[in-house]
Amino acid sequence: MSSVLFDVPGPKARLRHRGYAVLGVVAVAGFIAFVVYQFASEGQFEADMWSWIQYEQVQLELLAALGNTLKAFAVGSVLALVFGAIFAAGRLSDHAIFRVPSIAIVEFFRAVPLVVMIFFFHFGISLGAPFYSVVLGLTLYNGSVLAEVFRAGVLSLPKGQSEAAYAVGMRKTQVMQLVLLPQALRAMLPAIISQLVVLLKDTALGFLITYEELLRYARYLGGIVEFGRPLVPITIVVAAMYITMCLALAGVAKYLESRNRRNKKGDPEVARTTEEVVRVHEPLE
Repeated sequence: MSSVLFDVPGPKARLRHRGYAVLGVVAVAGFIAFVVYQFASEGQFEADMWSWIQYEQVQLELLAALGNTLKAFAVGSVLALVFGAIFAAGRLSDHAIFRVPSIAIVEFFRAVPLVVMIFFFHFGISLGAPFYSVVLGLTLYNGSVLAEVFRAGVLSLPKGQSEAAYAVGMRKTQVMQLVLLPQALRAMLPAIISQLVVLLKDTALGFLITYEELLRYARYLGGIVEFGRPLVPITIVVAAMYITMCLALAGVAKYLESRNRRNKKGDPEVARTTEEVVRVHEPLE
């Protein structure tokens, strides 16, 4: 038995792989146990180090910092998706007047480090509130990456998909909207969600320009002497919040993917092949 890319492992190989998996789990568990032991030995789990979480003002400020992080993520992700879609279309254009500037813009902002852009917008152009510098940097950098994701997703489809549509006289806009994008989105969804997770974590760079997000508040709270400088406990809490948000994004991606599969199987409009889609359009004269 074999697959296209590799031979299917036999009984001995499967047993060996299970052994590797067990060793990996044991190693990870041992590392986590060692970290927890080190924290415990340093007194990081003592009640005094966690007393800060009982104060209502601290809880409100922590939620406010979380809200600022989510606000920057929400605005930045929407603008990055729009930016990526526009410049991906520009890169796919047959007209050089649109294609060449789109290539230059995407390649430039994809090559410049995000923190450099944030510093430039905040200290160079002086946009005012740090929020605008953070969002603009997130939009340009992640939007450029998403533009490449969109372009690669469309180009990854077999040429026969578009050729069948062009053969019956459909315009390029119709081919893109009715044939290519519905199929490409299914392939691009994991990459899009992964980039949005990166965008979410990149909001933490806002603390460098005094944007009041989670990391900046954690740094402030972790240095308060009255609470015993609980830098490790607040870091654990903030890290758990970031992990929860990233897992929520992954859950949304899985939900959309499973819903798309159900629709593809049950909805005849979604289940049509490319030939069926183009057949319902009258050939253009």
